[in-house]
Amino acid sequence: MTKSSIDLQVLFEDNHLLAINKPAGVLVQPDGEELFSLETWGKVYLAEKYNKPGAVFLGICHRIDRPVSGVVIMARTSKALVRLNEQFKNREPKKIYHAVVEGGPQADEEHLVHWLVRNGKTNVSKVQTKESAEGQKAELRCRVLERGRTLSLVEVELKTGRHHQIRAQLSAIGCPIVGDVKYGARRGLKDKSIGLHAFSLELIHPVAKTTLLIKAPYPASPTWNIFTQAQ
Repeated sequence: MTKSSIDLQVLFEDNHLLAINKPAGVLVQPDGEELFSLETWGKVYLAEKYNKPGAVFLGICHRIDRPVSGVVIMARTSKALVRLNEQFKNREPKKIYHAVVEGGPQADEEHLVHWLVRNGKTNVSKVQTKESAEGQKAELRCRVLERGRTLSLVEVELKTGRHHQIRAQLSAIGCPIVGDVKYGARRGLKDKSIGLHAFSLELIHPVAKTTLLIKAPYPASPTWNIFTQAQ
């Protein structure tokens, strides 16, 4: 995948920050096998837009999984990166996700608390209902936005940030995310995405100190278009 093969949407930009609506399938940072990522695209975008010679600074302060779409914010200055890192470390930003799930939660609103144990070999987080020495507490709130015949659209507010937390916890209550075969979905999607979208991110601007709320439109795909909110 190359920069020219994908259309990335800039959601917010100023002298200190760059927020992008990440498409599913794109890495936030390059790994050993694939060099194209949100970070590399952002650097090329800034270099071309502002005619910057040499290396462009762009700092990563949070990530979302490869098959997940939505808001990712990056720092354009070292000052902004340090302050954003501190906010995320202290769990201050408000992260809202939307998910298309099979079936749906029994209640319209639920507060889920589990303990997750990550298996490094399989890259899967196992859900436990009771506290354990090896488990990490995982907490979120979910609210049903729309119920369909076989699928539901739910809103999730993360209280903690664990490995595959939303995917594992929703699966644990019997409503796996569409396309997420790793956590019990009936089948995968052709584009290898899953029905999970980082819908909004609210934080304090690291320099201006004002509240910043960034929202990302849904992907243009049949997974999301069946719901009236996407239309």
